[in-house]
Amino acid sequence: MPCCWDALSARLIERAGFPLTFMSGFAVSAARLALPDTQLISYAEMLDTGRALCGAVSIPVIGDADTGYGNALNVKRTIAGYAQAGFAAAMIEDQLAPKRCGHTQGKDVVPRGEALARIRAAVDARDEGAGILILARTDAAAVHGLDEALARARAFRDAGADILFVEAPSSEAELERVARALEGAPLMANLVEGGVTPLLPPKRLEAMGFRIAAYPLTLLSVAIRAVEEALARMHAGEHPAESARVSFAALRELVGFDAYDAAAQRYAGDDAER
Repeated sequence: MPCCWDALSARLIERAGFPLTFMSGFAVSAARLALPDTQLISYAEMLDTGRALCGAVSIPVIGDADTGYGNALNVKRTIAGYAQAGFAAAMIEDQLAPKRCGHTQGKDVVPRGEALARIRAAVDARDEGAGILILARTDAAAVHGLDEALARARAFRDAGADILFVEAPSSEAELERVARALEGAPLMANLVEGGVTPLLPPKRLEAMGFRIAAYPLTLLSVAIRAVEEALARMHAGEHPAESARVSFAALRELVGFDAYDAAAQRYAGDDAER
């Protein structure tokens, strides 16, 4: 599951044949605000990005809903808003606000009871009409150890969460332990280049029992590198090679100019009669 940060990146993921994507909070904060993933971006900004993103694709999109942006009632509102925006699922985590990227230092988590209340509120919002899947995430392994993270994940499952995510196992053995302890539940693994969790092949993760392998920063990282290389050439008075860019025709087609022009022809006669 390559992750996206705007409508165009989501569309590219869909066109490449992937069955789903994830709106990464890290990537949205970076692309929209050029700020770190420390909950500086607001619920309204994430929701606005999500509406545009979900409207650009037909594949399911999971939305990063961080800590739910407040107490349990805020969580319910967040889940309802994400559902209305078009998300198929929303991720709620147990970090202490302001949260941090799961593969960085300085994280902390709320007490287990408060974490469970967030998930129960999210599940209630789902069952009261939002109709959206709940992805329950715990970052407790980095703070209290893997035993506590697994205990929280089991409690989230018992509370009705649809998908479970234990963030940042630090070895293949820890990934295997997560999969064994939560066997039977849909599980997600998060794979960050240079992060804590080893970058195992998808087939290996599938054999362990994981259902989703998320790559939150891969596309953003390669896009930044490509832009930097193009800018370096332009700064030197050169131009990016043709092989390094899509054609103008392909770009027009990607963003919908061809479809727009074809649709506009339906009404060309009406305009001429005026």
